[in-house]
Amino acid sequence: MGILLATRAASGQQQQPPEWEMQVRKYVEAHDWTSALKIVDSEVALAPRDMDIRAWRARVLAWSGDLSGAEKEYLAIVTVVPNDPDDWMGLGNVYLRQSRTDEALRALDRAVELDPKRADLREAHARTLRAAGERAEARLEFQRALSLDPSSPDARVGLASLSIERKHELRFGEGNDTFNFANANHDGWISLISNWTPHWTTSVSGDFFEIFGVNAGKFVGSVTGRLSGWGALTIGCAAAHDNAVIPRTEAFFNLDRGWKIGETRPIRGIEFAYGQHWYWYAASRILTVNGSSILYLPNDWTLSLGITDARSAFSGTGTQWRLSGSSRLGFPLARWEGSSLSGNILFAVGTENFAHVDQIGSFSSHTYGGGLRFQFARYQDVTGYFAYQKRTQDRTDTTFGFSYGIHF
Repeated sequence: MGILLATRAASGQQQQPPEWEMQVRKYVEAHDWTSALKIVDSEVALAPRDMDIRAWRARVLAWSGDLSGAEKEYLAIVTVVPNDPDDWMGLGNVYLRQSRTDEALRALDRAVELDPKRADLREAHARTLRAAGERAEARLEFQRALSLDPSSPDARVGLASLSIERKHELRFGEGNDTFNFANANHDGWISLISNWTPHWTTSVSGDFFEIFGVNAGKFVGSVTGRLSGWGALTIGCAAAHDNAVIPRTEAFFNLDRGWKIGETRPIRGIEFAYGQHWYWYAASRILTVNGSSILYLPNDWTLSLGITDARSAFSGTGTQWRLSGSSRLGFPLARWEGSSLSGNILFAVGTENFAHVDQIGSFSSHTYGGGLRFQFARYQDVTGYFAYQKRTQDRTDTTFGFSYGIHF
């Protein structure tokens, strides 16, 4: 937004912009969208066929986060004035923010066709190609933008973002449970998540446990498929050397769907997930039905809410359902060049870890905890967590651990 205003301000040195436009610029720089729209709307009422004023209205709507309104305005403009590359670029950027990459590409193809010698149009086109997974074409378009404007920082940053494609995350972790009624439990794990394409991801992990002095281990694998406009589906399973302390086999699936609402709204986006997980122990069977939502709040805050209903079946006894819930608040703490620190706090009622045999008995609990994530390099981070669980019969479980991840 600032680049666009600076560019138009520079071109305006030859011709002083009208007073209303100068006022709109002032409000836009202050992020006072209501005042900016009020001025633009009054000018549109005076000259409804002036497409330059309508274009200002579309920009302000887009900057304010009203992407649906901006889309309608841009579509009305390009119907009347089909040969203005700025309007096609604005429409393409709105589509891109809505994750409608195919439509964004068509709009930006038209913008570049109208003026192929403008670096800013090439850069917008390249960003959309990158979002669509067309990395080779995006790199070529960034190079074209840089040849048109060798001083362009956006083109240089865009090229740098495509220099190395890091598809994999390798993570090592270690966790501990200390009880006031038994010896401590320990586990270590290693996982590899691979984003092969924008539509396919695989995950594999190995977990090693020491539970009440008994050693056990398991292997977990899953695959995730994504389809634009539909969300993601994950299916997976696990097999274990259980020693009667962890499930022998597991199976699970998860459906995930998210929506963007608006970058300046109190809730910027929302994500819903539904999943089921089956655990088969040597002497019992567990089915959990999970529902969760994530609210994306301003300034990178998030609020997660989840409910789990668990069905337990033990040999020689009947079945029972148990309901539990959890909440987590995530927030940024500090940011430096190339580094950042974020944290979270959580509260849960009746939430158990059904992958451990000590968690599937009949008890109720309250859990309090939190964690920190320190990204100390662009592709490396460490996380730490702590939780305190108070159970019935005056039993407690204190959990803590850490992990290290690297992207390559």
